[in-house]
Amino acid sequence: MDRIIIRGGRPLEGRLPISGAKNSALTLLPCALLTDEPLTIRNLPRLADVDSFGHLLNQLGVSTTIEGTKPEEFGRVMTMRATSLTATMAPYDIVRKMRASILVLGPILARAGEATVSLPGGCAIGNRPIDLHLKALEAMGARLEMSAGYVRAIAPGGRLPGGTVKFPIVSVGATENALMAAATARGRTVIENAAREPEIVDLCRCLQRMGAKIDGVGTSTLTIDGVKELHGATYAVMPDRIEAGSYACAVGITGGRLELEGARADEMQATIAGLREAGVEVEERENGLLVSATGELKPLTLSTDPYPGFATDMQAQFMAMLTRAHGSSVLTETIFENRYMHVPELSRMGADIQVKGRTAVVHGVEQLNGAPVMATDLRASMSLIIAGLAAKGETQVNRVYHLDRGYERLEEKLSAVGADIERDSDG
Repeated sequence: MDRIIIRGGRPLEGRLPISGAKNSALTLLPCALLTDEPLTIRNLPRLADVDSFGHLLNQLGVSTTIEGTKPEEFGRVMTMRATSLTATMAPYDIVRKMRASILVLGPILARAGEATVSLPGGCAIGNRPIDLHLKALEAMGARLEMSAGYVRAIAPGGRLPGGTVKFPIVSVGATENALMAAATARGRTVIENAAREPEIVDLCRCLQRMGAKIDGVGTSTLTIDGVKELHGATYAVMPDRIEAGSYACAVGITGGRLELEGARADEMQATIAGLREAGVEVEERENGLLVSATGELKPLTLSTDPYPGFATDMQAQFMAMLTRAHGSSVLTETIFENRYMHVPELSRMGADIQVKGRTAVVHGVEQLNGAPVMATDLRASMSLIIAGLAAKGETQVNRVYHLDRGYERLEEKLSAVGADIERDSDG
């Protein structure tokens, strides 16, 4: 099993390209199920989750072709065509590998009038029920059946009538599923308390390019007037704001200066505000962000919240950075109840962190020390990489398949900007 070995203590310097967003790509791919014409997605990151989703689409009858596969290139172009669906079931053996697979439920239902999808898997970061997905489809007229770990959704008459969806709490995935299902409904669908994440906006824009009629993009109320059919399109995945924030935290803990090519400041304001409050300099550039850190890191008090608040997907990376701050930081996790599994591993490296319930207090230390550590989920993996970049000695990060799910060729990018990092395939 692969591991990543880091010999820390080197500042990062240079230019680092930001890849297409994982969380957006996994939302755009199932749009191919909504039309019998080709959908081409550009700037698609090379990630294990993207490959798994492509295999799932293949099982459903979607043909896929990929360009841009030269070893030195980042990102790819994938053209998908679902001339007809050969199956309406997403099986357990694929769905269990990643939670995003539940996003085929709405599109298959909209296209075929029925869909059967296994309950999903993914990172073990807490309870993430799909009840909001199901209630949204019910509100739009679907009939649901649950049996043996599968959910079956049926559209009466073969096409959803549409309706009003009122989410009691904000859910990104449920908003995405509802949007795709509503695009070809017979009538109007109104989604209230919709998620506002940039990835939701990306999905709306892609659907609009395919012919969907969506009002309120970027707000908490989305109105979708269903159309009879969608057509093909070409669309580019937005830059990954979480990847950009992760590398910015790496600069914060190691010092140095990185130009994050392609990063968009307007999509990561909460992250930038946190970085600046911690003493990291962030300058907007025409083609990205310039991040530099030359002084002491300052402690922070942060709480995760739905967008435009501080992203839960940035909590672990900030925690790693703040282990070297001068003072005590307080982090509160409001989204997932089990997202502190990186704390014991950071503690193995000398971090001083106390967790009580959903709150973690991080007492900054003078030095982290390299150690063998084990990744528990995607963002926790990146927190260990960030800590290892600043630690004295050698850090070995095991279970790096988590990283491969969300960070495109991480060790190559970091090596190019001065990190002493390598992948060991014999670990």
